[in-house]
Amino acid sequence: MKKITAIVRPEKLEPLKEALFAAQVSGMTISQVQGCGSQHGWKEYYRGTEVLLNMVPKIKFEIVVDDERVDALVDLVSTVARTGEVGDGKIFIFPVEQVIRIRTGERGTHAV
Repeated sequence: MKKITAIVRPEKLEPLKEALFAAQVSGMTISQVQGCGSQHGWKEYYRGTEVLLNMVPKIKFEIVVDDERVDALVDLVSTVARTGEVGDGKIFIFPVEQVIRIRTGERGTHAV
């Protein structure tokens, strides 16, 4: 199993969520996050004082899937989230050793 973490633009929340549900992803965790990448923020003026705003709002999707589905879902996320502009985001893939459903104690792929 693998965990796919995608950091995307806030306006891609609904389109990406709908695309993942259409691809029969059984569950996901979505968080509002802030961060900076190659943009390094921008300068604004507040009451005559220059302020550096270097944290950009983003949405983080986390899903755990079988190894066979990783490539297809990464392609899906890339296609839906891409605008072609700086700040489209990143996708990270991590190995998952074990999944345990707390309610039933099920382990492995049955718990996903």
